[in-house]
Amino acid sequence: MPSSRSNPGGAGGGLSTRLLRFLRPSHQHSALSATLLLMISLMLARVIGYLREMYVAWAFGAGPITDAYVAAFQIPDYLFYLLAGGTTSITFISIYTRHTSRGERTTADKAFNTTVTIMTMIALVLTVVVEWFTPEIARLIFPKFNAEQMLLSVYLTRIILPGQIFFYAGGIVSAVLLSQRMFLYPALSPVLYGSSIILGGLIGAQRFGIAALAWGALIGSFVGPFLINSIGAAKTGLRYRWSFDLGNPEFREWVRLSIPLMLGVSLVSADDWILRYFASGGAGEISRLNYAKRLFALPISILGQAAGQASMPFFARLFGEGKQGEFADSVNQSVYRVGSAALLASSLMLPAALPLVDLAFRRGHFTVEDSLSTATYFAWFSLSLALWSAQALYARAFYAAGDTMTPMVASTLIVLASLPMYAALFHHFGVIGLAMASDLGIVLHTVVVAWLLNRKGLVGLGGLPWSEVAKAFATAVLAGGVAYAVSQRVVDVGAWRRDVVSLVMIGFAWLVVVVAGLWFTRSKLWSDLRRRKPAGAAADPSAVVEGTEGGVPP
Repeated sequence: MPSSRSNPGGAGGGLSTRLLRFLRPSHQHSALSATLLLMISLMLARVIGYLREMYVAWAFGAGPITDAYVAAFQIPDYLFYLLAGGTTSITFISIYTRHTSRGERTTADKAFNTTVTIMTMIALVLTVVVEWFTPEIARLIFPKFNAEQMLLSVYLTRIILPGQIFFYAGGIVSAVLLSQRMFLYPALSPVLYGSSIILGGLIGAQRFGIAALAWGALIGSFVGPFLINSIGAAKTGLRYRWSFDLGNPEFREWVRLSIPLMLGVSLVSADDWILRYFASGGAGEISRLNYAKRLFALPISILGQAAGQASMPFFARLFGEGKQGEFADSVNQSVYRVGSAALLASSLMLPAALPLVDLAFRRGHFTVEDSLSTATYFAWFSLSLALWSAQALYARAFYAAGDTMTPMVASTLIVLASLPMYAALFHHFGVIGLAMASDLGIVLHTVVVAWLLNRKGLVGLGGLPWSEVAKAFATAVLAGGVAYAVSQRVVDVGAWRRDVVSLVMIGFAWLVVVVAGLWFTRSKLWSDLRRRKPAGAAADPSAVVEGTEGGVPP
């Protein structure tokens, strides 16, 4: 419950007042409130994403057409990754924050103008080149597509490609907002993007078919990542001016930090590419894997992505101020809390996979057989939730320390080493083997990154509260076993009401065992998740209960 105490600055502490301040665009968030906001935003975005996938499943099923649609995002994803688009804001935040904190706003704005101008022009040129060579690239990536699938995939790809320019420019603009602890506009970006795809389908599907979704994605990339963040940045006083100053020292620093991310390949991104490549030969297999992965993305976004995004400015501040002990402790505590919560969530997702997938997707052209296959993939993905969540925090720890080379070299080597594993498991077990390989790959990725942080003396593995992690793991195993036994008796796929009843019964059994297990083991997890930091302590972005902002670094 909210504290009855007044907040710093004399503001009232009532629920409505706190909520209005929380949602005010100009509000400078603490790590706690930023995590809460991003959790809500990403959860809403994933729900919208689920509604999108549900609509696609209903309207187009899981077959060659949807395979071509899913594959159409592959080349744009490659281009975005080549430009380090996914980490643009991460590398720019530390530079922009350093200068604004010193009162050097002019220098910070010059860095912004130069970076946006040069990189947007590069993105534009590369987009034109890739548009021209899309057919040749698509044939290399999806050699098993038939001629009709290939034509459709190329057509859809060419619609989606220009959106990467807006994603890229919007990422740099959002860094300005995040550096000033203004999270609302960036939080709205994925919601607007996902909503635009759905609207595109609802408005234009009858006339344009599945291409309406691609047009919705293009419009959404402008409205979400670019337009909404630009409006927010303009309200902070930021004014864009054309600047092609290649000698700008801040731009050169940004390039130095970004080059490893541009040249390296992380399994976090490559996993989807690898899955689509091997599954491209089976009718509907890309789509079923995609449905399972998108559903799996919901808990990842709530438990890992939100905490990772919210933690970056605060990890960077602690490291920049030379507070190495607090930095390491903050990372370890975040990993412990998020990872333990993910272990418990996995123990529910695994036994609930079939009714959950069936309830989410089975309608229209999506059949019971599709539900069974998708649920199997989802169950395998669910095993690795804690690792997907932990690696997001470990990666931010490296970036906050100004080291992008080490994690990306390691990640690239891991991807290369993992390719034979994907191929072997696919050969022996089919598409299910790809889901197994995905789990093993993220295990290797997370363990190596954590070990490297420990080896470099940044975040010691001994700082993790291993006894508490063990309690959560033991509770998760027991709860998952009981919930699975219940699922074997109650799951009866056939109608959405049966799915709901099954989920309720499985969830109730799981909850009882989790509560009993945490109590019996005297776990501190729940109290740690609810704990407020005293004034002056480092804010922990993994805590999920709203607290005062007095302990947040200014």
